[in-house]
Amino acid sequence: MTSSSASFISLLLVSSFLLGSHLSLTSAQATPPLVAGLSYNFHATNCPSLETTIREYLREIFSSDFGVAAGLLRVHFHDCFVQGCDGSVLLAGSASGPGEQAAPPNLTLRPRAFVIINELRNRIHRACGAIVSCADITALCARDAVFLTGGPDYRVPLGRRDGVTFATRDDTLANLPFFGSRVPTLISDFARKNLDVTDLVALSGGHSIGRSNCGSFVGRLYPTRDPTLETNFANNLTRVCPTNTSSGLTALDVRTPNIFDNQYFVNLVNRQGLFVSDQDLFTDNTTRPIVVSYANNQSLFFQRLAFSMIKMSMINVTTGTRGEIRTNCSARNTATSYLSTAVIDEEQGKSASY
Repeated sequence: MTSSSASFISLLLVSSFLLGSHLSLTSAQATPPLVAGLSYNFHATNCPSLETTIREYLREIFSSDFGVAAGLLRVHFHDCFVQGCDGSVLLAGSASGPGEQAAPPNLTLRPRAFVIINELRNRIHRACGAIVSCADITALCARDAVFLTGGPDYRVPLGRRDGVTFATRDDTLANLPFFGSRVPTLISDFARKNLDVTDLVALSGGHSIGRSNCGSFVGRLYPTRDPTLETNFANNLTRVCPTNTSSGLTALDVRTPNIFDNQYFVNLVNRQGLFVSDQDLFTDNTTRPIVVSYANNQSLFFQRLAFSMIKMSMINVTTGTRGEIRTNCSARNTATSYLSTAVIDEEQGKSASY
């Protein structure tokens, strides 16, 4: 990272802190109905430093490694879509087979994102005891990845517990949307998670930050060029990926790659979406009006993104006495670690406001 880029990112992070009230939607935002077992105040009493601990640590991390913000956001998405927001994507493989991280769509998840989540678990458990799940920490990291890079702030319902199983390779493939899919398929994929077409478009706006390798879009360049690609944009992509076996990287948002904003949708209107699944949101008549509305109105996009992120974060959650509070995000608890948290878990369950 150049010194000028680092200075810019530091300024953005400071600005997010100083101007948080201008970006925050927490005071009067529309929110989806809460799933039973979750509460916005779940850890307000037993771990009041939880959200501050996460935000301040991530602010420090992003000042030197901005790219991991997109990595944390992507981990949350990949966790929720496979077998619910239960932290199963964090689990390493075991004797029963490889974990979800070994499935092809997850091979490009940033390893450092997993390290950060586990380090935050370590800090939070030292401060509060083993009462906050890795799944809750992952959801809060995703929110702060959005906010600290320029996007909206929003409240995250808490009370998830960690799953004790991970999905198979085939189940992971079957549940994660494919970057080459068209809108009708994407609508179906999202509907299976109780997410509607507006959620689809809003959540796709997460591609405002992050990068992708050539393998995810080179099919739009070779052997023939996708006619929906704007000429100059396509020419730039061919410089990044001169052959169909190239391994280069490019930003998902060519206009403002280091700011979470609505320019992703402006890109789509200008035929500069990187993936087929991106550009088809503008090409398809069902989703085009939503894309245009977000391209023209960043506040509207932020409001809808916050709603959809909260909604996604409650997909098939594990709550109550099911699951566990992992003492290591990458491994299921042993009998010893289970006994050390059982009493705390029981009291935590009683404190939830449904």
